[in-house]
Amino acid sequence: MIEEKNFMNRRISVIIPNYNSASTIGKCIETAFSSRYENFEIVVVDDCSTDNSADIIGKFPCRFIRLDRHYGASRARNTGAENSSGEILFFIDADCILQENTLELVNKAFDRAEDIITGGTYTLLPYNNDFFSTFQSIFINYFETKCDEPDYIATHAMAVAPDIFKKAGGFSEDFLPILEDIEFSHRLKKLGYRLKTIPEISVQHIFNFTLIKSLKNAFRKSMYWTIYSLKNKDLLADSGTASAELKINVVSYFFIVFFLLLYAFLKINILLIAILPVITFNLYINRRLLTAFYKAKGLAFGLSAALYYTMLYPLSVGTGSLYGIVRYLYNFK
Repeated sequence: MIEEKNFMNRRISVIIPNYNSASTIGKCIETAFSSRYENFEIVVVDDCSTDNSADIIGKFPCRFIRLDRHYGASRARNTGAENSSGEILFFIDADCILQENTLELVNKAFDRAEDIITGGTYTLLPYNNDFFSTFQSIFINYFETKCDEPDYIATHAMAVAPDIFKKAGGFSEDFLPILEDIEFSHRLKKLGYRLKTIPEISVQHIFNFTLIKSLKNAFRKSMYWTIYSLKNKDLLADSGTASAELKINVVSYFFIVFFLLLYAFLKINILLIAILPVITFNLYINRRLLTAFYKAKGLAFGLSAALYYTMLYPLSVGTGSLYGIVRYLYNFK
């Protein structure tokens, strides 16, 4: 929790990278300007979009920078930081919606003297009310707020002082297409900075997820996270959404599938019995996440989310991880 005391109203630069986000960028900027906090600026960097994002952004009184070609989110964020005037750099994404008090909470939580990098997470419930978007928002909210001092701060809600950002070298522009916030966070920790999650600092995410989008997202993130983790030698680390619980869920899933296939060929009943303790152990390890699903949306959603999380989601995460291992071993681009 954020303690109540007298705070100076530091100038906050809200930095938003944009690439073909015409469907969300308008809502993102509009809600940012609806903030109760007054001392802020909005810096939007367009990464050479090919849709009508620029036309939408141009309707708002924000600082607008357009890159000459598509470089990636890291370059866009770095460019935004270089062209900001705030005492606090607050990074969000183009599909995020600031709450009225988000910037106020960022200011209250920010203390440069302690060398702490602060951040928040997604709201428990997303902008969309569909099952898969809700599942993803609860999933991320749970894992990103599980630890006060996390393994990383995500760029959908990251607050950092400009001098610290510059000293750390900004986001790596020669990196994987995603996870630049993970690499940046790890670099900050090596420099001696502490990371702190403030759950109250929240942004609402516009997912628009379907079953296919949910599974594709899980596959892609798992693939790149595995590649990075193998390079970083921390594949088994309990790291935010790449949590120990999720990894146990995936291993349990493939263990169960393996024994079911053996049973199909051998018809040995003890193979089915061996599955029961695996299911029990997995449910016990993931009990807090499954409880979070139930508390957020009730019993029907909780049961549906539990089934999706244990019976289908790990297939996408697991195959993504396996493909990541192959890409790492054979140095695929």
